[in-house]
Amino acid sequence: MNGAQALIRTLVGAGVDVCFANPGTSEMHFVAALDDVADMRAVLTLFEGVATGAADGYARMAGRPAATLLHLGPGMGNGLANLHNARRGRTPMVNVVGDHSRSHKRLDAPLESDIDAVAGTVSGWVRRSLTPADVAADAAEAVAAAAASPGTIATLILPADVSWEDGAAVADALPGRPAPRVAPSVIEDVAAVLGAGEPTVLFLGGDVVVGEEGQLAAGQIAAGTGARLMTETFPARTARGAGLPDLTRLPYPPETAIAALAGTKHLVLAGAQAPVHFFGYPDVPGSPVPEDCTVHVLSAPGEDGVAALRALADLAAPDAVPELLEASRPELPSGELTPRTMAAVIGALLPEDAIVVDEALTSGVGLNELTSGAPRHDWLTLTGGAIGAGLPMALGAAVACPDRPVIGIQADGSAMYTISALWSYARERCDVTTIVCDNGSYAILEHELSRVGAQGDGERAGRLLDLGAPDLDFVALATGMGVPATRATTADELADQLRTALAEPGPHLVVAVLR
Repeated sequence: MNGAQALIRTLVGAGVDVCFANPGTSEMHFVAALDDVADMRAVLTLFEGVATGAADGYARMAGRPAATLLHLGPGMGNGLANLHNARRGRTPMVNVVGDHSRSHKRLDAPLESDIDAVAGTVSGWVRRSLTPADVAADAAEAVAAAAASPGTIATLILPADVSWEDGAAVADALPGRPAPRVAPSVIEDVAAVLGAGEPTVLFLGGDVVVGEEGQLAAGQIAAGTGARLMTETFPARTARGAGLPDLTRLPYPPETAIAALAGTKHLVLAGAQAPVHFFGYPDVPGSPVPEDCTVHVLSAPGEDGVAALRALADLAAPDAVPELLEASRPELPSGELTPRTMAAVIGALLPEDAIVVDEALTSGVGLNELTSGAPRHDWLTLTGGAIGAGLPMALGAAVACPDRPVIGIQADGSAMYTISALWSYARERCDVTTIVCDNGSYAILEHELSRVGAQGDGERAGRLLDLGAPDLDFVALATGMGVPATRATTADELADQLRTALAEPGPHLVVAVLR
């Protein structure tokens, strides 16, 4: 058995049975070995950033790692932005990065690079397999490292000759490590803080918002103590909809984030880190947390935050009943298509058990509000701020959950970073409906230009933030890659086209031309 065969069999045995791939010459023996292991599903992507983003979306929904297959250092470099998002989202992922054969590395071939250094910037675990006999054990350790709470990226570097040489054997999967429990003394200390009656925010993220158990416990605490509930600005995955507490997301703009936390005396972190602004701005503090606010850690990322919240609820609010959202939908709007009427259309038509992948950016005004009472659904966000994640994440989510509708709400500028994901949608027959928010600009950068206090008349700067001349034709782009597409210029047209797309299996794209 050669190294590639042992590697794939070991991955499958450890529960990693999907690989998002963009292979090259050094990975050909891995590709060939796929014919010997029918249980490994290989999904071809046309760009490494799609492969890494799809592995991110897959793991968020499946709750276990997918693999990527990347070509040498440049291939991993192409996937780096979405690996950054996955790292920030604490996504479990196993990268297999092919390298030159051991004898060829010393020749400094044109594609030679320091893969180990590149991998180290985004990975919590990095190893280079040195012999065929090492590969399987290395793969088993990679999966165990990736899957350990709270999740990390494990990168296994595979020299081509280690892949093609015989002498390998399959390794057994390593046992998983449960998330550590929070000490009872920590829970008692936080209960005392909540009992003091000072303005307190319970700041939620990570494992506590993924399902209903953590959210209901947080709602019980809020009902019994008066604490406010708030989540991270961009949580990796959040269960939402009727029957759950109404969780307010910390706003992205610094001035509104500061206002949202104003007056808070205690910030209690459950599965989240203390918030900071995405960027530094002139004369603006780096964090929205008030200077006189004390930050308390109930559970750090990687600890069992759900169990901690349940214990805290039993101690601090044993008889309280959480306030839950009632089922509600906005009325279907008519007339002008704006970000808010787009959000109303989505809220009115959102299917039960949908997966929403949100990279709407500045066009997302009203989305959270107008979908909060919709049927239960999951919401995935841009955790690390590196745009171009939405289309790939939707691919991964659809592969992980083929029986659930996936809706991608996608800004136009960032869609172009990974537009080739549409081809993979069509090839894999994914049930993904993409709504492209077409405002003809990098609107988020327009906001940032003014926020940082940059001076100028704006004429030359404007050309770097404008997506016109020529306009992007997303209908043509999508249909050219096998995805049926339509264009909506009014709220009525968007509703009709979205309803049709959701009723038909397979991928669809609707361009929402926003005013």
